[in-house]
Amino acid sequence: MEAARKLVAMTAEQLISFARGAPSLDIIDVEGLKAAATRAFDADPAGVTAYGTSVGYVPLRKWIAGKHGVSADQVIVTNGSLQADAFLFNHLVHPGDDVVVEKPTYDRTLLSLQNLGAKVHQVTLRPDGIDVDELRALLESGVRPKLAHIIPNYQNPAGITLSVEKRRVLLELAAQYEFTIFEDDPYVDIRFRGDALPSMLSMDSDNLVVHASSFTKTVCPGVRVGYLVGPAALIDAIAKKATNLYISPGMVSEAIVHQFCVSGDIDRSVATVSAALGERARVLGESLRKHIPGATFTEPDGGYFLWVDLPADVDVDKLFPAAMKKGVAVVKGSDFLLEGGHSSVRLAYSAVTVEQIDEGVRRLAEAIEEVRG
Repeated sequence: MEAARKLVAMTAEQLISFARGAPSLDIIDVEGLKAAATRAFDADPAGVTAYGTSVGYVPLRKWIAGKHGVSADQVIVTNGSLQADAFLFNHLVHPGDDVVVEKPTYDRTLLSLQNLGAKVHQVTLRPDGIDVDELRALLESGVRPKLAHIIPNYQNPAGITLSVEKRRVLLELAAQYEFTIFEDDPYVDIRFRGDALPSMLSMDSDNLVVHASSFTKTVCPGVRVGYLVGPAALIDAIAKKATNLYISPGMVSEAIVHQFCVSGDIDRSVATVSAALGERARVLGESLRKHIPGATFTEPDGGYFLWVDLPADVDVDKLFPAAMKKGVAVVKGSDFLLEGGHSSVRLAYSAVTVEQIDEGVRRLAEAIEEVRG
């Protein structure tokens, strides 16, 4: 029994995981967060320790509103952006409603919408974002979606960015066919190269866009602070439902994030995370070309993920357990699609160090050869 426990412990220590999009501890500003926590309790002990309101910690709500150039009544702060997603989906989507998502898209988006009984339409992603011609053809065929879920920057799982021109076209289509654009944008600040693009929220003059983001990728996952920005009436309706659900989200974590932001620590954290992940993405690309020459991929300009199409004779259902036995974890491409993706994987480079990446890809290459053989 003791030998078995040691073997399990050794295997866990040796696992190199490309599975989860979370920053590794070495790039999280732990000292800055500790200082922000002290400042939060010193500055507002009553607000930090109270229930608060369903719209979130009011000073943070105001800070987010300022960041996006909107009024505070257009913002609700939530327990992570996944809860923000859930609030919007539950408010707008009913059984049988049509919704549009990208192909591929975030696996939890697919699951949430399917659990609501929505009719999900996946529209192909191109190197510059969703195929707007394919979307237009879908709309012209008579499909009338309640919303289109779009991850515009460094998309999860594909890592690509939506062009400015396609952002304009999406807004035009939303106005013409009367659907909401859900701009799900948690990765926007993690940019390695290129210029920042305007959000669809900032380009919207017709209340067509609801925007979501998160501090998970720029501060740390443990704070669980996300938010929605949208028309005031919609945010108010969601806030009423949130009150009935939990009275208020976590004031302590939101107050800490507020202090982290107003102090400027958020900017230093973004710079640290972006620099580290840019290096990791570069090394991952080099390792894939070296060890898996048949793989094709587009190196992202930011974010956490790289999508890899492997040779057609690689079955990821077989590859996944084979890779785990080699001590490397990946996510199957088929998890992000209603159909297909059976020779694709998503690799998250955020939680692996530069030193681990080449070894992890080497192990993955060995697993690929095993399942092909």
